[in-house]
Amino acid sequence: MSSGNDGSEKKKNKKKEMKLGMTYKKDASFGDWYSEAVVHGEMIEYYGVSGCYILMPSAMGVWNMLKDFFDGEMKKLKVNPYYFPLFVTESALQKEKDHIEGFAPEVAWVTKSGQSDLEFPIAIRPTSETIMYPYFSKWIRSYRDLPFRCYQWCNVVRWEFSDPTPFIRSREFLWQEGHSAFATKEEADEEVLQILELYRRIYEEFLAVPVIKGRKSEMEKFAGGLHTTSVEAFIPNTGRGIQAATSHCLGQKFADMFGIKFEDDKGSRSNVWQNSWGYSTRSIGVMVMTHGDDKGLVLPPRVAPLQVIVIPVSYSKDADMASIKGACESTVCTLSQSGIRVELDDRTNHSPGWKYSHWEMKGVPLRIEIGPKDVANKQVRMVRRDNGAKVDVPVTNLVEEVTVLLDGIQENLFRTAMERRDACIQVIHTWDEFIAALNNKRLILAPWCDEEEVEKDVKVRTRGEGELGAAKTLCTPFDQPELPQGTMCFASGKPAKTWSFWGRSY
Repeated sequence: MSSGNDGSEKKKNKKKEMKLGMTYKKDASFGDWYSEAVVHGEMIEYYGVSGCYILMPSAMGVWNMLKDFFDGEMKKLKVNPYYFPLFVTESALQKEKDHIEGFAPEVAWVTKSGQSDLEFPIAIRPTSETIMYPYFSKWIRSYRDLPFRCYQWCNVVRWEFSDPTPFIRSREFLWQEGHSAFATKEEADEEVLQILELYRRIYEEFLAVPVIKGRKSEMEKFAGGLHTTSVEAFIPNTGRGIQAATSHCLGQKFADMFGIKFEDDKGSRSNVWQNSWGYSTRSIGVMVMTHGDDKGLVLPPRVAPLQVIVIPVSYSKDADMASIKGACESTVCTLSQSGIRVELDDRTNHSPGWKYSHWEMKGVPLRIEIGPKDVANKQVRMVRRDNGAKVDVPVTNLVEEVTVLLDGIQENLFRTAMERRDACIQVIHTWDEFIAALNNKRLILAPWCDEEEVEKDVKVRTRGEGELGAAKTLCTPFDQPELPQGTMCFASGKPAKTWSFWGRSY
């Protein structure tokens, strides 16, 4: 009986091991590769409602790393945490016409309680301006109440009708949103850039994803706002830009609509100047798209929930497994005490090779292998996830060497991503050059007259170019190249006013 069960178990394990691995190649079938990477890497599980996903511990671990950093920065800036309700009344949502028109197709409504129709439908927040601002008008009365700065972590619902993509476009997602009110436009403008810099740091310093800071066009700005700034990422494999995070100056329009006024020290009453800003779990998807490879996920060490996996190795029945396991446990203890996020995979129902593939697929930055020779030589073998490089390290230098390697992996991921992104940037001057670059999946930097009608025309004219959709402005970068006098707009032939990035986007 026992022998039969053992044989059956071995067959099951062998079958399970044979199934391990990625099916799709990143360069050959990017969409299928991405879906497979986030599922096999155990970041998401598909859910019964289309466009909604279960975020697994790996994804939540990355999100919480970013959250911890941001909470610390908010504390330094004296921005207070709040939580506002999920629901918003129809009357409140309809109060700001331009704003709701921008979100109207995506707003989800609750119309029933049990079998009874509600007297008035209630919307589920697509964003929180119309939820928060009636209370800002209650809380802000005097210049002494300013600046008023708050933020929250929450979920929002936007009923996307385009093809849902985990993290990138989903009907429910997690985000951070901030809202603030100031006495002057100068204060508001200062904060817009201050927060945008925090978002740059999240992407570049933590997620190792290069981004471009810039200003959105009038067509692409936040509905109802004065102007929008953003950090923009780019995915070379698809030739698409992606809005990574935004920081908006809302001006005084919402203040006028919701009666958010303050009395200055001379007794005069004025509308406040407002901002809103946010980033979401889209950031995780951008990270996966940027660094992942044909083996699966590649997680930057600064946000990897698990930085090091330790695996005992023995290909001989005569190996002293007790000493190997003891060395592994000692390694885990030493690294853990130094603040390194580390685990031991001592499962006996999988081979070392299967474990290597498993943890590579999950993107763990560093693998430590310990076998009989390593125990005898008082060393460990380290294998990098980013480039596969192997090095043998004495156990006496363990913590120092692991720290150096993790820092090196973080730097290499960012440098490599930057090189790939920059290789895709193409400067153009004419319409023909623009079309050629667009069809070659480039991030296009072009001289532009900065006119809304011209951008609309570009969208119309590029809609039929291939199967990838229309092109649009991604942002006008703050870091502007020189614009020689007499430079003409690539699309209209009018005098150019600025350099802007163009392309297809998610």
